[in-house]
Amino acid sequence: MNNKLSLALAAALFALPLTSFAQEDAATAEVAAEEEESIFSWNAAISSDYVFRGVSQTDEEASLQLGADLNFDNGFYAGVWGSNVDFGDGSPDIEIDTYIGWNWDLSETWNLDLMLNRYNYIGEDDDFGDGDYNELIGAIAWNEMFTFTVGYTNDVYGLDENGYYYGIAGSWDIGAGVGLDIGFGQSQFDEATGIEDYNDYSISVNRDFGPVNAALGFYGTDADGEFNFGETADNRFMLTLSIGG
Repeated sequence: MNNKLSLALAAALFALPLTSFAQEDAATAEVAAEEEESIFSWNAAISSDYVFRGVSQTDEEASLQLGADLNFDNGFYAGVWGSNVDFGDGSPDIEIDTYIGWNWDLSETWNLDLMLNRYNYIGEDDDFGDGDYNELIGAIAWNEMFTFTVGYTNDVYGLDENGYYYGIAGSWDIGAGVGLDIGFGQSQFDEATGIEDYNDYSISVNRDFGPVNAALGFYGTDADGEFNFGETADNRFMLTLSIGG
């Protein structure tokens, strides 16, 4: 996140002798260079729910989410992200995602992102079963406006069966510092899972208030999503407050 000098600080610097101003300018440039070289970033959020592909992961309750990333100049990155979860009696209490990936600008308008994500679940009863699984996710973005996503796993929800995800999302600045995001996706499953293919959709607006971003979104699934997951796949509004650095 870029830092801007306040008007008061700028005026004070302008009033200094030229030699002092040059020293201050050099020091500022050095700090900026150090910030550019930093490979570490972090994020934190509190939300009225945790929705993943249209479905609540917290039984429609609030969530606390924390994450951290290492981003390298060659485009490679690695990170960890976590949230509380609730899938019913005996279910895990925490989800921790660990991932590695590669992000690269193909041109001035196209960006490619490839990521291998591991969904790790902690705290479930022994008879609940192991739901950990890996997913390979590829996304291509155009002009930081439209993003097309494909996901594949050979062990969806830990069931040892194939799962696929296809998504398209758009993001626009609609003025007054407000961003608009719209998304649509489809989840597909091998017949042996007993889970019906379903669609999810979302629309949200967000705005920065100082260092905090506030986002209000509407999320839901079609009838097949509700058939699979019941009330946790109903339409819902979700408010999220996030911060990062």
